Amino acid sequence: MIHSFLIGLVAGARALTPFAAVSEAARRGELPHDNGAPSWLGGPLVAAGSKVLAGGELWGDKLATAPDRIVPAGLLARIVTAGLAGAALAPRKQALAGAALGAGAAVIAAYVTFELRMIAMRRFGQTPTGLVEDGITVGAARWVVSSARR
Repeated sequence: MIHSFLIGLVAGARALTPFAAVSEAARRGELPHDNGAPSWLGGPLVAAGSKVLAGGELWGDKLATAPDRIVPAGLLARIVTAGLAGAALAPRKQALAGAALGAGAAVIAAYVTFELRMIAMRRFGQTPTGLVEDGITVGAARWVVSSARR
């Protein structure tokens, strides 16, 4: 269940990157055995679409008009995607608990990462801090998903 929590933490920074990582792992059959993933999560269209949307989120985050991650729509996106990803990384019988752990961690991490990003932006600007956050988020999502297989 730790992986459900960790993927939720990652979703606090980027709503779609962890979901895309989990969807791609499901498509490749690389999720843990007896996982709680919905059957459609690993579909080729879902995996491809989630990667496109995650890329759009990474790009859009650098725009001056990008909404804060803690606005209601941003939090809702994190609750949904982290809940699905958390369920997928949990054992099937604990999928609901995994979803709750992922979603809860995402909301908490959204506020923490928002505050950290605001502090960093005052010193380094929006684009550089966003690129660093992107690297951390993509790397963390890949690590969480790959370590869940073991």
